[in-house]
Amino acid sequence: MPLDLAGILPPVATPFVDDEVDLAAMRANCERWMRTGLRGVLLLGTNGEAALIRDDEAVRLAAAAREAVPRDRVLLVGTGRQATRDVVALSKAVAREGADAVLVLTPSVYRNQLTPATLVAHYRAIADGSPVPVLLYNMPQATGVTLTPAIVQELASHPNVGGIKESSGDVAVVGDLVGRAPAGFPVVVGAAASLYASLMVGATGAIVAIANVVPELCVRLFELARAGRHEEALALQRALTPLAAAVTTGFGVPGLKAAMALAGYRPGQPRRPLVPLDENDRRTIRGLFETLSTRAEALTVS
Repeated sequence: MPLDLAGILPPVATPFVDDEVDLAAMRANCERWMRTGLRGVLLLGTNGEAALIRDDEAVRLAAAAREAVPRDRVLLVGTGRQATRDVVALSKAVAREGADAVLVLTPSVYRNQLTPATLVAHYRAIADGSPVPVLLYNMPQATGVTLTPAIVQELASHPNVGGIKESSGDVAVVGDLVGRAPAGFPVVVGAAASLYASLMVGATGAIVAIANVVPELCVRLFELARAGRHEEALALQRALTPLAAAVTTGFGVPGLKAAMALAGYRPGQPRRPLVPLDENDRRTIRGLFETLSTRAEALTVS
């Protein structure tokens, strides 16, 4: 059965206390997110500090999240690793804990040797070995490796490749992927600043960091766009973009966690080598959060 990714999912932040994963906080955050209209959650994406997580921690986090995420919502887990066999092993492990699908970021260390044929072989081996669907993950700004639309088109024919998260932020690429994709192949985007535009060229949904903080507003934007209420959707997009940029390209994971704390979630601290924001930067985040709250209230009233 194809994955239903029509909607918004947050790439959830991983809570840490004293540099250790906080499973209780993960469950509590997921329980609160599941009281909104989110389609599900993604664990261990880039914003989940996946590069800093051991495999045993990933498995325990998947189990904790599944306790809080109902079976009618989607639990995605990032299992990207440098070695193909390690991706397969971790994908099997999180599937046993209830993951509905895995998201696999491109390897990057040997990027000069990662030809299109090599990437196709890598993902085909993962799809062959994974007991749950595999979502491709394109984020060239972080990896230096690009899954081109031509590569994605070739991989989409595999029965266990279940879609792609396209995080380059290039709407033209999103449109190309949608045009090449077979029927029912989800193309979800990872850049909140281009969410409305991406939906307009056919994206299925989005996995965006700002949905950790204001999930209801992200869901509202998705619903307005799908309903053809373009003026309202565009106004909400413009309201969301400043804080969305601050918690990604601006301040990164520390900024995201600061914003989540303002919204009443339990994000914990970043894992070292990342460090919390200083007071000046927290004030910046607070100002953007308050501005968004005010603008969103005005949009709702109008």
